[in-house]
Amino acid sequence: MRRPRLSVRNRLTAMYGGLFLLAGLVLLLINYALVNGSLPDAAQFATTAVQGTRAEGLSYPVTPAIPVERTPSSLKIVAATQTALTDYRSATLSTLLVGSAVALLIAAALAVFFGWVMASRTLRPLHTITSTARKLEAGRLDRRINLDGPEDELKELADTFDGMLDRLGESFDSQKRFVANASHELRTPLAVQRTLIEVALADPEAGPGLRKLGEHLLLTNERSERMIEGLLVLARSDRGLPSRSPVRLDKVVRTVLTATAAQAEEAGIVVEPNLRARTVAGDPVLLERLVTNLVVNAITYNTRGGWVHVEISGDPALTVRNSGPVVPADAAATVFEPFRRLSTERTGNSRNAGLGLSIVRSVALAHDGEAAARPGPRGGLVVEIRLPPSGYSTHS
Repeated sequence: MRRPRLSVRNRLTAMYGGLFLLAGLVLLLINYALVNGSLPDAAQFATTAVQGTRAEGLSYPVTPAIPVERTPSSLKIVAATQTALTDYRSATLSTLLVGSAVALLIAAALAVFFGWVMASRTLRPLHTITSTARKLEAGRLDRRINLDGPEDELKELADTFDGMLDRLGESFDSQKRFVANASHELRTPLAVQRTLIEVALADPEAGPGLRKLGEHLLLTNERSERMIEGLLVLARSDRGLPSRSPVRLDKVVRTVLTATAAQAEEAGIVVEPNLRARTVAGDPVLLERLVTNLVVNAITYNTRGGWVHVEISGDPALTVRNSGPVVPADAAATVFEPFRRLSTERTGNSRNAGLGLSIVRSVALAHDGEAAARPGPRGGLVVEIRLPPSGYSTHS
């Protein structure tokens, strides 16, 4: 059973109030003991007052009286005086206890209130740090705390946090420059290689062995291009979204299904769409890549004569189911890891780089959503994409 969450402010307030209440109780006991010791003893005071003598150690004055004999009347006077003094003593101590308890409760309530205020003021920088951390995104690291105040531990923590954000910002900027340079440096030689291979294959004097080797090199080159493109998309989505715009998810899915219709027909796969109007906030290019990877993955890893079901709903926003071989339950969660395949059959497909579903998860996370996969009841895979409400109205 999960323990109830108790904030630091509440714990500090309870500690302040508890310590004050404990100190008040100790003070009350000391005060009670001092007053109890200073009040006169009822029996001794009555006897002394009636007989006109002064007992040793008494600090109060006693009016001298004529000594009297211990007669029944004098004994009654002593008893009456003793009873009155006893009642007075009890009433005094009771009044002291009640008054002190009421004052202690009022002071404890004030101590709790002022403790809560002091704890709030003390922890305010922590709330600022937490709020800033929650607003940070991979593409927006320009926020800083810039805490003003004395050079204490909280100021040191805030300055350390700002320094960490500076280093992260420099790291992400360096990554952006690397991705831009890698996009050019890696694509260009592959494009040149593909062109040279195509020119060699177009030569009429090329023999069967050369043509076979050229076709194999073209497939390898195409797979390398897919891998590089997938890595670049993965790096871009991992950096987050610099901006968002309303995107009709149903229109994106229709576009992807039209583009992959030939591939599905060639593989003998029947695609069954069940789409409804749905608008999400995000990047249309990344969302199109997400849908494309899901549909292509469902078509590629299927059985001939199988089916692919694509559905748009409220929650999850997008669901892609397909027929195919049975997927082990313990392996379904690993399909989103880069270069991870579920079986040797998938490994044998040299046209794919093993990054399709990794990109799907990365794009979903960049849109503040999530991707989940589970085995289908009769084989295949069920992939669900959850996206937060867009806040935009949907129109046809």
